[in-house]
Amino acid sequence: MSASLKAKIAEVFDEPGCDKNQAKSEKERKKGCTKQLTPGAAAGGCAFDGAKIALQPIVDVAHLVHGPIACEGNSWDNRHSASSGATTYRTGFTTDINELDVIYGAEKRLFKAIREIIEKVNPPAIFVYQTCVTGLIGDDIEAVCKRATEKFGKPVIPVNAPGFAGPKNLGNKLGAEALLDHVVGTIEPEVTTPYDINIIGEYNLSGELWQVKPLLDALGVRILSCISGDGRYAEVASAHRARANMMVCSKSMINIATKMAQRWGIPYFEGSFYGISDMSTTLREIARLLVQTGAPSDLKDRTEALIAVEEARAFERIRAYKQRLAGKKVLLITGGVKSWSVVSALQEAGLEVVGTSVKKSTQEDKRKLKDIMGDDADAHMIDDMTPRQMYAMLRDAKADIMLSGGRSQFVALKARMPWMDINQERHHAFAGYEGMVTMIAEIDKALFNPMWAQVRTPAPWEAVDPLLVEQDAAQLAAEAAPA
Repeated sequence: MSASLKAKIAEVFDEPGCDKNQAKSEKERKKGCTKQLTPGAAAGGCAFDGAKIALQPIVDVAHLVHGPIACEGNSWDNRHSASSGATTYRTGFTTDINELDVIYGAEKRLFKAIREIIEKVNPPAIFVYQTCVTGLIGDDIEAVCKRATEKFGKPVIPVNAPGFAGPKNLGNKLGAEALLDHVVGTIEPEVTTPYDINIIGEYNLSGELWQVKPLLDALGVRILSCISGDGRYAEVASAHRARANMMVCSKSMINIATKMAQRWGIPYFEGSFYGISDMSTTLREIARLLVQTGAPSDLKDRTEALIAVEEARAFERIRAYKQRLAGKKVLLITGGVKSWSVVSALQEAGLEVVGTSVKKSTQEDKRKLKDIMGDDADAHMIDDMTPRQMYAMLRDAKADIMLSGGRSQFVALKARMPWMDINQERHHAFAGYEGMVTMIAEIDKALFNPMWAQVRTPAPWEAVDPLLVEQDAAQLAAEAAPA
């Protein structure tokens, strides 16, 4: 591991935004808020994968993976991050190194790949991702990117996050550091307003950002940049002129919010777009911070008026579902911001959460979960649950439905219980007031699908009448008896 990468990882571990970290000494604080997993362990992805996930939703840049083609094949388009325009991010670019490159080095191949992308695609910028193999053979992507930037007059951004550096979450933060070091603050926006905000850690999964944007438009609030869902390079580069930052997923990109507060004095808060009450709280926080930084004070009154209208309409639309869903139990296997924000949304629909995974959640996430669930929170927070334990909980009917990512779906299906995708691979947007209605409707469809009654019905050879079995046995015995 290079000295520069070691220094960057140590810098990333210093997390001033974490409440738990603030109570530590200066030396202990640099070890990070949470214990880092051992590189190579089965932790749901490597550092390269995390960096690619965090940055690929910037839709107009070329994302070039410097390494074997398998790395690009494993990471390309693995999230349903939607775009409202450019589709460059949907093209997989890779240097596709071979055995000779491993022996002699692949820096020349990387430079040629950058030149080919500029000649054929001409994006506003190119992001170059380091991988394990090229990191181990010592390819200096930072030097190559610097030379390419000077040669072609176009930003070429090194993302030094090889897989062996650590788990996926570390890669998220290393990707964020690449933005802070090479992108944010490099372009001045054409115009600024007192209503400009950045949304950080939002990836526009299945178009969720588009369910929130109309609400902000109604208030005159402008999203100066979204980092990184449906993002544009120029918007991200000019993000330093926003008046306030909203942090959606602190587990992935909290370092952007904290460092922007240090460098440019931009205040931030952590909010959620899931659930009616959380959406309203988020709108109020945005209005509060903007007024605090110079926006007209009538923004708060207009925000309350909008909230009153949207809440009334949303609650009216889910009223019919609440009677059917009342008392139904949900097992929530996710992490991060969804460990508490989705709980709030489910409770508003009359559902009971019997367990929620907090394996990937921060201390702030856990605190918010305790505020929502009260004294029962500790009993329902699950640090880690094995597939066998999930199966037992569903089989014993301690939960009526499981909400999780795609990797856990087969546990629920084996238990012949309903399952719904709540993670990044889903095809439905659950953000905002409209998304809340969609989420409840999808849960209702899953729970009351007649398929479940059919799959739970015993097979014909299992549903045998004991009396008929006894009669058949007696008849066979009679026939077998000697005359």
